Amino acid sequence: MPKITIKTAGEIEIMAEGGKILAKIRDEMVRAAKPGMTTGQLDVLADKLIAKAGGKPSFKMVPGYKWATCININDMVVHGVPDDTKIRRGDKIGIDVGMYYLGFHTDTSTTVVANPKSQILNPKLTKFLETGRLALKRAIEKARPGNRIYDLSEAMQKAVEGAGYSVVRALTGHGIGRELHEEPAIPCFTTSQRKHSPEIVPGMILAIEVMYNQGTEEVVYANEDGWTIATADGKISGLFEETVAVTARGPVVLTKSKSNG
Repeated sequence: MPKITIKTAGEIEIMAEGGKILAKIRDEMVRAAKPGMTTGQLDVLADKLIAKAGGKPSFKMVPGYKWATCININDMVVHGVPDDTKIRRGDKIGIDVGMYYLGFHTDTSTTVVANPKSQILNPKLTKFLETGRLALKRAIEKARPGNRIYDLSEAMQKAVEGAGYSVVRALTGHGIGRELHEEPAIPCFTTSQRKHSPEIVPGMILAIEVMYNQGTEEVVYANEDGWTIATADGKISGLFEETVAVTARGPVVLTKSKSNG
């Protein structure tokens, strides 16, 4: 079994403080993601907000990556590099941001539509995004002592595939703490047997991440930047992620937005 770092109550308190700040930053980015705004401008906003909060952009601590965020437009799945691309009305925008605060990372993602009226006019996209939110919610509910990582993966896979979409198999969620990416890996799909999956215990902190596509599961590097991963068939992809602490009483979302309860 992989070595999983268990956090103390004090460490979880620090991560909860950082997660609360990061949730506000993510939500401010969502409000700013309007037609005409560039993905680079969104990134600058996040950078400034993280610095103002006394943190550091987690993603800039990844070797070779120079941005505070990953912004994923339409068919982009993950690791979309911010640039001068302008957001258009009706675009799907995946916002992924992490913050290093008082020695610990938190990580969160959400997917929205530029200009909510466009979402109302596109019921297929509305259903697609609602499926991702539901898949994440069901996975989080499984993050409690006695369960296994397999149970989180199964919850995501059932919700996504049950709605007629595909889970991404080339990428996973992850543990998180002093390092941005820690054990265990958290796939969006089940692998092997449940009994071979890591057991969930109090003190684990998990970045639970739903990555899924409207079309096939296949993904490709989209361009020459060496980072951006997109769907192979050009169809829309979705991304939802929260940093979650496992306690004796069950899961606690550290990056929870006040606006979504």
